[in-house]
Amino acid sequence: MQSAIVLGGGMVGVSTALHLQRRGWSVTLVDRKEPGRETSYGNAGIIQSEAVRPYPMPRDPATLARIAMGRTNDVRYRLASLPRHAGPLLRYWWNSTPERHREATLAWARLIAYATAEHDTLIRDAHADNLIRRAGYRLLHRDPVALEQAIAVAEENQRDFGVQFRVLDGRELAKAEPLLRDDLPGAIHWLGPWTVSDPGGLVSAYAGLFERLGGTLLHGDAQTLAQTSSGWSVDTTGGRIDAANVVVTLGPWSPQLLRRFGYRIPLVRKRGYHMHYQGGRSLDLPLVDTANGYAMAPMAKGIRITTGAELTSPDAPATPIQLGYAEAAARELIEIGSRVEPEPWFGTRPCTTDMLPVLGPAPRHRGLWVNFGHGHQGFTLGPATARVLAETMNGEASAVDTSPYRLDRF
Repeated sequence: MQSAIVLGGGMVGVSTALHLQRRGWSVTLVDRKEPGRETSYGNAGIIQSEAVRPYPMPRDPATLARIAMGRTNDVRYRLASLPRHAGPLLRYWWNSTPERHREATLAWARLIAYATAEHDTLIRDAHADNLIRRAGYRLLHRDPVALEQAIAVAEENQRDFGVQFRVLDGRELAKAEPLLRDDLPGAIHWLGPWTVSDPGGLVSAYAGLFERLGGTLLHGDAQTLAQTSSGWSVDTTGGRIDAANVVVTLGPWSPQLLRRFGYRIPLVRKRGYHMHYQGGRSLDLPLVDTANGYAMAPMAKGIRITTGAELTSPDAPATPIQLGYAEAAARELIEIGSRVEPEPWFGTRPCTTDMLPVLGPAPRHRGLWVNFGHGHQGFTLGPATARVLAETMNGEASAVDTSPYRLDRF
């Protein structure tokens, strides 16, 4: 029987463990915390089947100037931290030309095409359908010109990739979300995405399925990973464990571990914040306020507001300026109530400089595999990339060409 250790208990890691397990592998999943407590916990809870294009870095001078002067809530930065981001940001900017972004989109869209189908199988088997709603989400625009531009992009995505949407004018939006203020230009309702009332809970449900099917879940330190004569070993609270294969699914912490083995993968590490609110009104579906760079979604703990990207140091204290701005903007739309937690949650999104995940074998180390770098879409893409990787590890032909995601492209 083939054996593997999967390092990382987020959506990507748990899904990878399940897909290997289904192919008859003996799998141990190792994390320092319980499954789904890091980045997979803190997102907006949307399985984004409409997200057929990865996020490019803005290249027009006006947008870059707004970011530099702190006039946008989508991206914020700490000046003292910029030197550590400079190299990856320059590569990200270089890969965001229209030509290179089109190439990345083709590879990205091949994975997105499997997102909901792969989640659907796990949702049913994990008996987690109570967490899921299959009704899409809404992209709010406060400016009529911006709405028209967004409609043009949506039409292009529909033509090229078949994604479905509906345009809501102000009257239709007010009818769909009657608790919102009623003087807004309109929104795009993406019809295909699914929404999750407890993202961390969904990862936990998948992990529970993994254990019920005979998988082993242990607490351990990925930094103790070592190559042995027969494969790989890791120290856990239950002692040292060994396997012929190891899969690194540590999200933003993956490059740090892989650097020990001679692999250097540049990442743009984007910190994001969230907070829950109770005691106010609720929403029918998640709403993204494009003008103010945040999303708010109805969840089990109340309305969750999630922010855009902050460029800072990994160990920097929380500076939730974006969250404060987002909260004020949200209160202009709907009464959200009071904060639930005393402090905001924050986590880091692992964004590669070419906008594509890192997926497949490590070329110089037998039995070392990787699956990380999904940017803003690890929650969406985890089961899809897990299937592709498990097929590759098991010697199966994959429906997806994996060459754009290989580790040695950097």
